[in-house]
Amino acid sequence: MKKDLIRQQIRFFGSVQGVGFRYTANSIAQSLGITGWVLNDYDGTVLMEAQGTKSEIENLISRLNDGTFISIDRVEKNDLPVDTSEKYFRIKGW
Repeated sequence: MKKDLIRQQIRFFGSVQGVGFRYTANSIAQSLGITGWVLNDYDGTVLMEAQGTKSEIENLISRLNDGTFISIDRVEKNDLPVDTSEKYFRIKGW
């Protein structure tokens, strides 16, 4: 396990539903070795829990913002306890 592991709940606002956000997030997170999950929330935002190093999570957010149809207006982050049992990243709610 990485020694500098963190976990954050991240809420994305903007044009983030119906644009391939969850699939893109899943692909990027897996390529970076980030664990957690992503889901479309009822209010039109996308909610994510991401666990990795701070730089990995920042890289994930940066790469999501480069998406062709994805347009992130605002990001809200909260720190969470690390989940040492989590092994992979997944899309929730389908």
